[in-house]
Amino acid sequence: MAEKFIFTPTKIDQLKQQYDVIIIGSGGAGLTSAIQAYELGLSPVILEKMDKIGGNTTRASSGMNAAETFVQLNHKIVDSFQDFYDETYIGGGKKNNTELLKFFTEHGALAIDWLDQHGIKLDDLTITGGMKTERTHRPSSLAPIGGYLVTELLKQVAKDEIPLFDNIKVTDLVIEKGKITGVKALADEEIEIKADAVILATGGFGAGKDLIAKYRSDLLKLKTTNQPGATGDGLKLAEKVGAKLVDMDQIQVHPTVQQDTDHAFLIGEAVRGEGAILVNNSGERFVNELDTRKKVTQAIDDLGGTGAYLIFDTDIRKRVKAIEFYDHIGLVKTGQSIAELAQKIDVDAQTLHMTIEHWNFSVDKQNDSEFNRTTGMERKIIDGPFYAIHIAPAVHYTMGGVAINHETQVLNKDGKVIKGLFAAGEVAGGLHGNNRIGGNSIAETVVFGRQAGQQVYKYLKQE
Repeated sequence: MAEKFIFTPTKIDQLKQQYDVIIIGSGGAGLTSAIQAYELGLSPVILEKMDKIGGNTTRASSGMNAAETFVQLNHKIVDSFQDFYDETYIGGGKKNNTELLKFFTEHGALAIDWLDQHGIKLDDLTITGGMKTERTHRPSSLAPIGGYLVTELLKQVAKDEIPLFDNIKVTDLVIEKGKITGVKALADEEIEIKADAVILATGGFGAGKDLIAKYRSDLLKLKTTNQPGATGDGLKLAEKVGAKLVDMDQIQVHPTVQQDTDHAFLIGEAVRGEGAILVNNSGERFVNELDTRKKVTQAIDDLGGTGAYLIFDTDIRKRVKAIEFYDHIGLVKTGQSIAELAQKIDVDAQTLHMTIEHWNFSVDKQNDSEFNRTTGMERKIIDGPFYAIHIAPAVHYTMGGVAINHETQVLNKDGKVIKGLFAAGEVAGGLHGNNRIGGNSIAETVVFGRQAGQQVYKYLKQE
């Protein structure tokens, strides 16, 4: 059995006074941009404020969207950039920044190639809500995408000897004569590090109660799926040097979050993508489970605060490895029969049985006459034991953030570039419109993380 990889952050006494580029944040976007910058000959440094590496990326479970990939062709799926663009645009309420969306949908396949070249194989496919085609790439081990991606990128960071410091909180961006010249930060003491470019890869503000109170106070009572460090630091840093913020009131609530414990655990869309259904407290379906997150959330809210149950069988469970973790920590109810499962979750056994029978009939006919679901219908729910997870909506993703162009350059309130300042990942706003499609956030970190690394190189060459 392969040895478990353990990443060790760089010791603070190795921190230098100057680098080519400072990357703030160690999630998917930060790690990708650092590796790309290093491979172009730059000396990057990654600064992480938490004592845990990987940010929110480590919590992602479903996969990474991309169109026209070699993986899709290997699975005999013919896709197009245009379809990917259209479905994301419609899913985002046609409020997406079209410049960013065009770049994003046309560079996903290259990002899959780049990962593959680094030994990061996303060679299996599933589907998420709002998509009509299987374009959500994941490892064939079916391991949750986030932990797998962060671990593999960190192996690359370690191999390249890219310095990555934890427990360093950047407090200010230093700007002189209209150009970024470094950062001020807190470690054991106040420090200043010089660099002609900074990449913000700090994630969103899904755990930032102050910003949620400012922009969406109606969501304050909801739990969050975000790790504690997702407090919007990058947005505040950028705003202090004149950056424009966009779409800040667009906060995504994820429909399927198990939160009966102290922590909120996101139950990834892949569970529904592989065939699970949602039922209410009466044991009946009430929504197209793979509609956009916004619509599924609304349908659960309309049940009156009871939440709902994800129902699936052993066959579906085998297709989503994350369920092993959910079960291990006690989130999954099990029944050897449908009747036993109904008893465990306190719904009427006959109703649940009829619901599942009707669903299986719909799968056979490939026609969901009740809710017009057209995807995630490859498997019936027939193979016991049977399982249920209680879910309800929780704050998940912040679509708003720092304004950037497709070259990841941060823009000021006049739409002009702030020289030397770049942003990638959830810290940047505009790509997703008013609803993010599942599988697009991991894709965003890699697509725009690579772009940030490349554009910093181009910028520094011109200086």
